[in-house]
Amino acid sequence: MGNAEGVLLVDHGSRRGEANALLHQVVVLVKQRLGAGSIVEPAHMEIAEPTVTQGFGRCVEQGATSVVIHPFMLAPGRHVTEDLPRLIAAAAQQHAGVVFAMAAPLGSHPGVIDAVVDRCEAALANSGPDQP
Repeated sequence: MGNAEGVLLVDHGSRRGEANALLHQVVVLVKQRLGAGSIVEPAHMEIAEPTVTQGFGRCVEQGATSVVIHPFMLAPGRHVTEDLPRLIAAAAQQHAGVVFAMAAPLGSHPGVIDAVVDRCEAALANSGPDQP
C-alpha cells in the first residue's frame, strides 16, 4: 500500500473504553506492519468516537486519495452488509474524488484460524487439573 492509500479500521464501538482502546492498539500494529508514512485510522460504527465520517476524514487529511475500509468484525452480518456501506457512502460524499473500497470482515481468514488455535492451545497450557 502506498502513501496515497488510507486504511480505516472500523469496529462496532462500545461504552467500555477498554474495548474501544483495542481498536487503537490494532491501528498501531497495522501501521507498523505497513511501514513509515502509512495512513491507518480507527473508527467506531456507533457509541464512540471517532465515527466513520471522522476516521475517513482523517485519512483524507493525511493525503489519502483512496481509502480501504476494513470492518474489524468476524461475520458479514447486518453491520457489514448494510450499516457500514451506508456510513461509508455518507462519509465519502464529503470528499469528492476520493475512491474507496470495503474489505471483507475477518471471517475464516487463515490468520483468524491460526489465532483461534493459538488461543485454544494457550488455554489448555494454562489449565491444570484444578481448573474448570
